[in-house]
Amino acid sequence: MAIELSRDPHPPEPDQVETPRRSGSILLVLVVAAGIVASAVAFMALGRAQAQPYILGLLAVLAMVGLFTLFAFAAGIIRFADRGTEDPVMRHIADQAFDGLAVTDGRGHMVYANQAYLTLTGAVGADDARPVERVFIGNPDVSEAVFRLLKAAREGKRQQEEVRVAGTGGGNGRWLRLCVRPLGSAKRESRFTVWSLADITRDRERQEDVFQELQHAIEYLDHAPCGFFSANPAGEIVYINATLANWLDQDLAEIGSGGLRLADIVSGDGAALLTSITADPGDVKTESFDVDLRMRNGKTVPVRLYHKLAFGADGVPGASRTLVINRARDEGADPQRTAEVRFMRFFDHTPMAIATVDRAGAVVRANARFAKLAQSLPSAGGANKSILAVVSERDRGALTSAIAKAAEGHGDISPVEAMLDGPAERWGQFFVTVVEAEERDSEAAIVYMLETTEKRTLENRVTQQQKMEMVGQLAGGIAHDFNNVLSAIMMANDFLLNAHKPTDPSFQDIMQIKQNATRAATLVRQLLAFSRRQTLRPQVLALGDAMSDLTMLLRRLIGEKVKLDLVHGRDLWPVKVDVSQFEQVIVNLAVNARDAMPDGGKLTIRTGNVSAADASKLPYKGMPAADYVTIDVTDTGTGIPAEIVDKIFEPFFSTKEVGKGTGLGLSTVYGIVKQTGGFVYVDSQAGQGTSFRIFLPRHHPELEAVPEPAAVAVAGNGQEQAAKPRTDLTGQGTILLVEDEDGLRSLNARGLRSRGYTVLEASNGIEALDTLVENDGAVDLVVSDVVMPEMDGPTLLKAMRGRNPDLKIIFVSGYAEDAFARSLPENQQFAFLPKPFTLSQLVAQVKETMTAS
Repeated sequence: MAIELSRDPHPPEPDQVETPRRSGSILLVLVVAAGIVASAVAFMALGRAQAQPYILGLLAVLAMVGLFTLFAFAAGIIRFADRGTEDPVMRHIADQAFDGLAVTDGRGHMVYANQAYLTLTGAVGADDARPVERVFIGNPDVSEAVFRLLKAAREGKRQQEEVRVAGTGGGNGRWLRLCVRPLGSAKRESRFTVWSLADITRDRERQEDVFQELQHAIEYLDHAPCGFFSANPAGEIVYINATLANWLDQDLAEIGSGGLRLADIVSGDGAALLTSITADPGDVKTESFDVDLRMRNGKTVPVRLYHKLAFGADGVPGASRTLVINRARDEGADPQRTAEVRFMRFFDHTPMAIATVDRAGAVVRANARFAKLAQSLPSAGGANKSILAVVSERDRGALTSAIAKAAEGHGDISPVEAMLDGPAERWGQFFVTVVEAEERDSEAAIVYMLETTEKRTLENRVTQQQKMEMVGQLAGGIAHDFNNVLSAIMMANDFLLNAHKPTDPSFQDIMQIKQNATRAATLVRQLLAFSRRQTLRPQVLALGDAMSDLTMLLRRLIGEKVKLDLVHGRDLWPVKVDVSQFEQVIVNLAVNARDAMPDGGKLTIRTGNVSAADASKLPYKGMPAADYVTIDVTDTGTGIPAEIVDKIFEPFFSTKEVGKGTGLGLSTVYGIVKQTGGFVYVDSQAGQGTSFRIFLPRHHPELEAVPEPAAVAVAGNGQEQAAKPRTDLTGQGTILLVEDEDGLRSLNARGLRSRGYTVLEASNGIEALDTLVENDGAVDLVVSDVVMPEMDGPTLLKAMRGRNPDLKIIFVSGYAEDAFARSLPENQQFAFLPKPFTLSQLVAQVKETMTAS
């Protein structure tokens, strides 16, 4: 351990560098030891008594020296140094380093500086060395960088900055790299900081030279007579030169910012050709294509592309590099080459997918349409894979057989209709032809493919529509005949009820017959609703009020486990619907929702307005843009599986157990909504609930030609009041009853006679006309069936009105009123009574028509 004394009792100034530490001397130690021994011998020679004052003086001097040493050590004037820690090799390396090195303490004072640092900072000697912040204190371009370095040093971080120092006296400036690195642990404040300065002027000059050369190359590339562009794997254009941008009339400012894609500049399906290239990992492939590029104004430019694509070690393609040659400039120079280019453009732009395959089905060459098809099918794996991967597994055998026949030279191979492989159902028709004999070694067949998905969808839709119409006609015909039977049953039942008192033992049996006849009539109405042939009595309706009236009924139907939530839209437009049929629609949907939530759930019925502008944006097909009022019926039940969602509106289709459903509920909903002029759509996913959306057309009262007849009377105070039902159903007059069913005609005549009317009977229209002539037209009312042999009801009406224009007539039918009203002359007045009907309904209609003015 050596003791060093500072040259100055004060700390070193920042512009000074501490002098090297003095090494200890053994001679000095020997001299001090010899002096102490000599003093001891002299004291012994003087004697104890005489030497005592000198000994005390010497001890006092030594005590003073020791006390001074302690104070000097505490003040930092004397320091203890470990001579073993100094490494002369490391110090020599630091002194001879090319970069300037300097060490400062925690207060920023210089501790060490090598010769390179002195040279770079312009210091004359070691005593003239200054810290970095003082060297560049007057340079504003460098001071900011030095401030950031000092801040990083205080935070215990390493950092470097590159700054340019202006030259003095008009000389060239220079570039310096300033680095700072604190010594010590990051958790402990560093006592020393190491600074390094390096002159990087030559490196910067080389970089600028390279940058200038690159700028010249880019400028040459931008103005080259050929076009260049680059696209990333996502299809985004990341670079395009000025020549190509000028050809395509594109703005260079939009390139590279995601504003332009490969599909934007390549016409047709050509972009699929460029992105369909496959290769092994690490390969680099260059393909040439004759395609058309699309200009901003939509016009095309015929070009030849040399498309270079490199694949990484993982097989993922990187950014492409493409050279573009404008074929429009040299078309006609080489007629043979021009013909080849035109054929390739025709080959790639044809709407039919074309590919040549070998015997195993591997694609040898393909056009752009086939490349796009292969990319749309993830399982196909690209255009250079097997064509069999495009087809679903069940249809691959037929395509393989067709390719084998073509490879053997057979002609007239039948087209193959196959399903395309993929998540969505798509279909294609494949035409396989033979190639020339000399090319069969590599190419066994040419396969042409047309996608027939839309065609098959349209065919299925037309077939389904025809089937539904046939079922509707059958249901309507059955309902018409069945209505005649029910009318007879209900009429005879009314006679029995009139003849028996409630105390009669058979009265309950008669009531049971009536109830079952009513249930049968309800089923017939459902059939007619499906076939859209039921009679509707539409009236203007406020949908919010109608839904509120249904609330109590719906709560009883769905039970306590299901929560009902009605959300009414504001200012709902009026609609014109049959109230009873509309209620049946809501009830059917609510019951289905209840059955889909056996463990409980939530049923939400929401109403609202949809304007024509909003309706045009909806994804539903077949619904014209118009104003609608919507009713959304949404449940949180089990949902409808995707495979049956297209069948739910078919009649007699039901997922419920036998005996728990007729399968007519949703078909009835569909028929009623359609006959009202509305639309109904379903959105459902298995396990996520179902939502039915009903669109009813908005009613415009100002466009109504004839005011709606309302069963109301006006009270004296001007308020509408419900009309009281008529109690007296008896009357007088002559009625001509026309009905081809003998039993039903007899019962109807009997019922009318029992109410005081004179009834003339006829079995068809011709017989009715004869009866009218025989009685000289003295008939007050004609009650006629619509569908009859020899002469139907509308024809009979025309003939009778020709004889008596004021003749009143009531048509009865199991079909809807609209089914025959269109065949009548305009402005013809008549009443209508739908089958089946009771005796009271018949006589009430007769009474109302007879008394009408």
